[in-house]
Amino acid sequence: MTPLTGGNRRHVNVVPDGPKPSVVLVDDSPEVRSLVRRRLELSGLFEVVGEGADGDQAIGLVYRHEPALLLLDVSMPTADGVEALPAILAVSPATKVVIFTGFEAQGLAQRALEYGATDFIEKSIDLDELPARLMRSLDSETGPTPRQRLSVVEELSDDEQRVLAGEQRVLDEHLEQFRMLFDQATIGMAVLTVTGTVVRANRALADLMSCSPFDLVGVDYGRLTGGEGDALDRGLRTIYRAGRDLATFEHLLPVPEGEEPSRVVRVTLAPVRDSLGRALYTFAQVQDITAQRAAEGDLRRSEATFRLLVTAVAEYAIFMLDVDGNIVSWNAGAQRIKGYTAAEIVGRSFRVFYLPEERASGHPEHNLEVALRDGTLAEEGWRVRKDGSRFWASVVISPVHDDAGRHIGFAKVTRDQTEQLAHEEHRRTAIADQAHLLAVTAHELRSPTAVIDGAAATLQSFWDRMSADQRAELLDGIRTSAHRLRRFESDLSAASRVHVDALELRRDDVSLRTTIQGATTRRKVADPGAQVEVDVPHDIVVCVDPERLGQALDNLVDNALRHGLPPVEILGTAAGDEVKIRVTDRGPGVPADLVPRLFERFVVGETTGGTGLGLYLVREIARAHGGDVTYLPPADGEPPTFEMRLPRET
Repeated sequence: MTPLTGGNRRHVNVVPDGPKPSVVLVDDSPEVRSLVRRRLELSGLFEVVGEGADGDQAIGLVYRHEPALLLLDVSMPTADGVEALPAILAVSPATKVVIFTGFEAQGLAQRALEYGATDFIEKSIDLDELPARLMRSLDSETGPTPRQRLSVVEELSDDEQRVLAGEQRVLDEHLEQFRMLFDQATIGMAVLTVTGTVVRANRALADLMSCSPFDLVGVDYGRLTGGEGDALDRGLRTIYRAGRDLATFEHLLPVPEGEEPSRVVRVTLAPVRDSLGRALYTFAQVQDITAQRAAEGDLRRSEATFRLLVTAVAEYAIFMLDVDGNIVSWNAGAQRIKGYTAAEIVGRSFRVFYLPEERASGHPEHNLEVALRDGTLAEEGWRVRKDGSRFWASVVISPVHDDAGRHIGFAKVTRDQTEQLAHEEHRRTAIADQAHLLAVTAHELRSPTAVIDGAAATLQSFWDRMSADQRAELLDGIRTSAHRLRRFESDLSAASRVHVDALELRRDDVSLRTTIQGATTRRKVADPGAQVEVDVPHDIVVCVDPERLGQALDNLVDNALRHGLPPVEILGTAAGDEVKIRVTDRGPGVPADLVPRLFERFVVGETTGGTGLGLYLVREIARAHGGDVTYLPPADGEPPTFEMRLPRET
């Protein structure tokens, strides 16, 4: 979950007349309680009258203070929020209870509201929004629904809402991937509070329990164990008090009254901890082992089942080698990953999977020696398929011994990690881009801010002793620096929108001549000495986003003046259904080694500086309109030229 933060959104807190509503905070994290208390007190809207760490303490605090509002966590030791909710409302019916949780689940929210909670707020909420959200919970008879958790965003501007929506879509995609894996798993899965209450269950678990996933939300899992609730409690104590990472127990599945239980499941409990190692929730995997129990005692059947399982696995290449490294078994995953059928590969040496240079150096044999000496070998590296293509493999080799302890071969498990390697390289590239952007930002801010600060200080100290021309020169420097900062801000903003989602265009029929002249006017206002000429022979009408096209023209003109030589000329023409805009200057042109990467992000010359975003944005704006931009180096007396092509109509 996203940590609790305070953002830069605009909020106005109005301190009510009369006594402030009293609040009790209950969360097993003292850091969360401290952060929330401080934010509520700073808002001037509430008085925090008590704090607690679990559901039992919540009941006592509500009985003692009868607060107007209780902010209640879900997963806590001893008694969680869902368990304590009915008792809390019984001792203080007038108290509005708002569930405040780090777990995102529509079923849990609905269950909490059914139990009597006024609202359900996720801890990913911006803390600046929390006081207003709680005031609405107090003012409303029913309180907001879970779908209204980001209603405060209405105070943002349209552009800010679009950026936030783009960011939310990225987060939602990641959450949706988790939900798909969780909900579509063939093994029963559940998320429990630290005391065993179900807050999320998948379809496979609901099928085992002969109900729907929603029916399980809010239920103590101990009630589903056929009388083995003590086993659940022991397992929870094992992972939370003893600090272990796993605990298992078995129980019979519940059946309709009058029928005998006949199915057995194994429950594996694992804690979900925060960065400090404190338990937040419990992940439970529930697997039907009825068939396994029925087959106990029959070793040959178990071995056959295992062989079938290994053979059927498609994600892993699992096969056996003899003591010399010759392949003696082959599963479906091995055929899928490496391309050989069992008939083609069984009996051959496993050396065939290694690169030629590794075979020449004896690396395959060395791996077997290390596995036999150390008990196992794990490595990652390039391997070769039947068709000669390479893939990035994660490999584990383990020696196999018979009952007498004699070495009889090796078990080898290989997984294709090529896609994961590409993701890791993408992640590293993204980190490098972020670091570069920070460096570029620092560099681009340094000069204009220094000019503005120095000029303002000089004018403030020596205004009366300076001539009008001297003052005008310094004021021109301030205006030029401010223009540079505005351009930088505009490029960063547009680049962030391109990165999050496609640029949103607001098209209109506009005059190409007027649009180009607007770019020259803006440049001459910022730099009266700029030599920019315009040649648009006819008044051409084009359907574009005038603001975006203006931004692209500003960047092309700025690039020509900054890196080329005057005069800069802008030529606009139309041919058929296409409009061409050419920007030229009299400089030597772009260095040849830079041309192939010219329109990529953060690409700058060695000496020219800049953000490396301007031409990148020109290309993205052109492509968003259905066009493109190219660079034409100087040739046959023609100057270096940037040519943007756009369709006249959408």
